[in-house]
Amino acid sequence: MTEEDEGFDGQNDPDRAVGGISADRLRSIVERVERLEEERKALSGDIKDIYTEAKSAGFDVKVIRQIIRLRKQEPSEVEEQETLLDIYRRALGM
Repeated sequence: MTEEDEGFDGQNDPDRAVGGISADRLRSIVERVERLEEERKALSGDIKDIYTEAKSAGFDVKVIRQIIRLRKQEPSEVEEQETLLDIYRRALGM
């Protein structure tokens, strides 16, 4: 018995390949990205809330952001930037 005999046309098969692309695989990838985008959105909201909390507690949010950025860098990079900043300040008489 062939697929034609069973009335199979491939249109309703979620495993079908369209243009050489697996529909299930593509759907899985798209859904995973969508889930992660939603998680990122939620995390961004949580981070914003923490900055609001810090500000209401009297902390300078701009400085906190700088501290976080510095903590992501290697200590040697931070030291180099601080040295250059000091040199530039002295050159400008600050």
